Amino acid sequence: MTTTPPWDHPATSLYTDHYELTMLQAALHSGAAHRRSVFEAFARRLPDGRGYGVVGGTGRLLEGIERFRFGAPELEFLSRNKVVNDQTLAWLADFKFSGSIYGYAEGDAYFPNSPILILEAPFAEACVLETYVLSVLNHDSAIASAASRMVGAAGGRPCIEMGSRRTQEESAVAASRAAVIAGFASTSNLECGRRYGVQTVGTAAHSFTLLHDTERAAFAAQLQSLGADTTLLVDTYDVEAAVRTAVELAGPELGGVRLDSGDLLAQAREVRTLLDSLGNTGTRITVTSDLDEYAIAALAAAPVDSYGVGTSLVTGSGAPTASMVYKLVSREADDGTFVPVAKAAKNKISVGGRKYALRRRDARGTATAEIVGIGHPPQDDGDDRPLMHEFMIDGVRAPGWTGREGVLRAVEQHRASMAELPGTARRLQRGEPVIPTEFEVA
Repeated sequence: MTTTPPWDHPATSLYTDHYELTMLQAALHSGAAHRRSVFEAFARRLPDGRGYGVVGGTGRLLEGIERFRFGAPELEFLSRNKVVNDQTLAWLADFKFSGSIYGYAEGDAYFPNSPILILEAPFAEACVLETYVLSVLNHDSAIASAASRMVGAAGGRPCIEMGSRRTQEESAVAASRAAVIAGFASTSNLECGRRYGVQTVGTAAHSFTLLHDTERAAFAAQLQSLGADTTLLVDTYDVEAAVRTAVELAGPELGGVRLDSGDLLAQAREVRTLLDSLGNTGTRITVTSDLDEYAIAALAAAPVDSYGVGTSLVTGSGAPTASMVYKLVSREADDGTFVPVAKAAKNKISVGGRKYALRRRDARGTATAEIVGIGHPPQDDGDDRPLMHEFMIDGVRAPGWTGREGVLRAVEQHRASMAELPGTARRLQRGEPVIPTEFEVA
């Protein structure tokens, strides 16, 4: 079966703010639009109490930048609504990003002031991408960060993403992808499965049981249609009666049962005892019902085989954005040299200069600090790991960062990144970042 490549999706160029184009028009007027510039996406801080963040969305962003073009429909809209003048429309008609993009690998951990993404391009090109860069990275990194905490709390038991109905349709696809990158085993979202080749799962809801005259009839239909390895939802009426009916119909080959309400800890224990007493020692128990990382951790002692997570995941579990910003940190001067620039507003200070980064590690491979070099790469002492990768050079995307290949690569990156962080990274207690960020000036 073939899949639709990402470039068949609509143009992304109007997924931006009006003021990006008014800045472009003014910069074209002043003659500064073509000055070479360096922009940086970073987070000044992590969500309150969290020890690390997870980079999400880089692959989606690279796919989207290739579709960030202004065709006839986009130009007609801008012209009709007098968003920009004719000179700017002519510039946009020929727009194709020609710059270079560097940054942290998707799936990697990040910390306050980590230079997550670096764009080097003429000001005009980097400027119009600002909103799109931030909307993708902020959303996907928030979801990936929440998902990583949930996977850690699950302690090796699979987590299933099932939050599509709790968010906007395109956000649902992005959230599913980000969750899988951070360690979720599967998703209920079919479009995510189609675009990125991730595993999709699903069985039945309460409405399927209620549709039939009896619970027995509903279970029988599902088993006959989907096979004995299916998972039956057993809390529509009476849980114990439902489990007994399920075992009677499917026997010891019954794949699983799902609990979606009530005291999940107590019910899981009761259902496990009942299943075992009936000879169904291999039947799995999945729990759902508004789970987050704290609820998952509270179920650690329960005989649960997997967790289905929805609302809390797709809303970032209390942190719906990664709060990243996108700042000009260096620009070309009149003499052709680059000069660092920085914002100095209170509580919103940025650090000027092109950044490079590595993760300092001890001899055992455990991360001890995030080292950010300003204007030069930090010195690697032999145990450290460079963090910056080339994603696009002179408008040409490097292979391996997008599509299914990019997702698989990000999954492995997240696994390796979590393995090198201190053990405190998996704690859910409130605290400071698990490693400090240190600046190194030449």
